[in-house]
Amino acid sequence: GKVLLVEDNIVNQAVAKKMLEKIGVEYELANNGQLALDRLSGEHDFDLVLMDCQMPVLDGYEATRKLREKEQGSDQHLPIIAMTANAMEGDKEKCIEAGMDDYISKPVKMQALKETLQHWL
Repeated sequence: GKVLLVEDNIVNQAVAKKMLEKIGVEYELANNGQLALDRLSGEHDFDLVLMDCQMPVLDGYEATRKLREKEQGSDQHLPIIAMTANAMEGDKEKCIEAGMDDYISKPVKMQALKETLQHWL
């Protein structure tokens, strides 16, 4: 599968990219939610989105809501997995409420990422 990695932090980008390469998943990077929406409206075929929640320009929650609005009335549903440092009670529910399908807390563990990707891809 092909993954869109949406992450603004350079260190987190590097870690996630290394993990995706080790797992053998093809990916592209977007630095914020607006760039992610731009990429997703283009001709790129993505099978899954790994979405950071807190970013400048457009955060992951709002980007997800906008994507879900575009999907309404179609048979399309792109899996969106939240990747967030927010691991407090209620954070997973907030992600699901925004339209995300699953949730991985940071720091992301290789096994958790691998299992999540296997489940959704």
